[in-house]
Amino acid sequence: MPTADLILAGARVRTLDPARPTATAVAVTDGVISAVGDASDVRDWRGPGTQVVRLDGAHLVPGLVDSHSHPVWGLELATGADLSEVTGPAELRAALTAAERVDGWVIGYGLDHNAFAGRPIDRDLIEDVLGDAPAFLRLYDGHSALATGAALTAAGVNGPRAFAQRSEIVCDSTGRPTGHLIEHAAMDLVTAVLPRQSYAERRARLVALLSAMAATGLTGAHVMDGGDLDLVTAVAEETVLPLRLRFAPWCMPGASKEELDALIALQGRGGRHWTVGGVKFFMDGTVEGGTAWLEHADCHGQGTEAFWPDPEAYAAALRHLHAAGVRTATHAIGDAAVRHVLDVVAGLGASGRHAHRIEHIETAPDALLPRFAELGVAASMQPPHTAYTRADGSDEWSRRLGERRADRAWRLRDLRDAGATVALGSDWPIAPFDARTVLATAQAPKGVASRRAGLTGLEALEGMTTHAARAAGEADLAGRIAPGHRADLTALAVDPVSAPADETATADVRLTVTGGRVTHGAK
Repeated sequence: MPTADLILAGARVRTLDPARPTATAVAVTDGVISAVGDASDVRDWRGPGTQVVRLDGAHLVPGLVDSHSHPVWGLELATGADLSEVTGPAELRAALTAAERVDGWVIGYGLDHNAFAGRPIDRDLIEDVLGDAPAFLRLYDGHSALATGAALTAAGVNGPRAFAQRSEIVCDSTGRPTGHLIEHAAMDLVTAVLPRQSYAERRARLVALLSAMAATGLTGAHVMDGGDLDLVTAVAEETVLPLRLRFAPWCMPGASKEELDALIALQGRGGRHWTVGGVKFFMDGTVEGGTAWLEHADCHGQGTEAFWPDPEAYAAALRHLHAAGVRTATHAIGDAAVRHVLDVVAGLGASGRHAHRIEHIETAPDALLPRFAELGVAASMQPPHTAYTRADGSDEWSRRLGERRADRAWRLRDLRDAGATVALGSDWPIAPFDARTVLATAQAPKGVASRRAGLTGLEALEGMTTHAARAAGEADLAGRIAPGHRADLTALAVDPVSAPADETATADVRLTVTGGRVTHGAK
């Protein structure tokens, strides 16, 4: 073999490669794993310019990948005042009173639906503490927001509108907008007039964010949006991205054949550590927002409609992309949404196996679970979302669904038992990006999902390595520590397979390597 650029020695290596499950040393050449062995092999791998990092017994595993994240678009979502700790109307008012103004605006994010204590989301709750300042507050789910009258006026919004997608400007009985904006098209009316950060600010934030992600052990992310690809292009030319990013731009209802063909043409665009590889659909919204597509209405009589007003149009769009060899990921939270996506993939026949995936799957009946393995559809799930529910079922998610459907929450264990590929992620900025938290909550789900058994430590690790690679169609070059695979590696102070979940959640990250380049730890 050629002389290695990087050697990691003195490690407890868990390769996830059946051909060689364990080792103590790994060699990297030109960004690829060139050898896996033990201490006796290091001398043969080493050359004059080889960097040798001694891990002193740290546990080396394949590089952790967040299978659902928004690190570029999320910079816009996670702007302004962090409202994630607000628990009630009084706290919200206090936080907004103290919030910094940005070009005269108050912008916030991460606001939990539970903070409204079951009351309708209405600008009347906050306008008196804001004076004339326009305000735009994103709710934590990323699918809804609260805007004040001044913000609505700035956006030219003075009543209801019709949209091509399932979206709503909520109005009271007089036709007055309450400020509650549901789904992307409604929110986009106001985001179009928000203050925007400069290129320099966005560049600095992106590099800092990706570096912070690498510090938790992440080596890559499946980016479930198109992001700002011009920004990514520029940053990747100026520096080496700390994470490997795989983008799936959105396909929205009403997409024309020309728009679908443009998405096809985008596939393969990329640079060092980033590429466009897939397309993202939405089949529904969120349970808390009343827009998850359910087989039966929620407790407010909502949730019986798909995000695509004509679900068959979604099927036709997916078939068009599939015929062009494009992989797809579909946001489907409710049971009806999950069923519809599975039905569409079933209609593709054998050619559809292992080419498509479903994101979130927050509630699903028993009958749907074996279909994932039968159809080769990957289940992409975000264990940290379970923390937005409560074990006693008093949260908005559980109350809307009712006990029977809440008992089907985040069926990680059941999907793995049914033979499905289960890829794990965070959905940042909806939930924290820390890879260790994803591993830990996969083993010990929070809130209402804690009623069900979680994954084993090995299964959780596979969810961010081998199963993540499988979900992206990259099983032959990622997800394992084996010669010829990408040199994406994570070293932790504890063994994530055998350590208790709470220890994994706080484990020291000794080293992160992406593409053979150390992005966190020893230099």
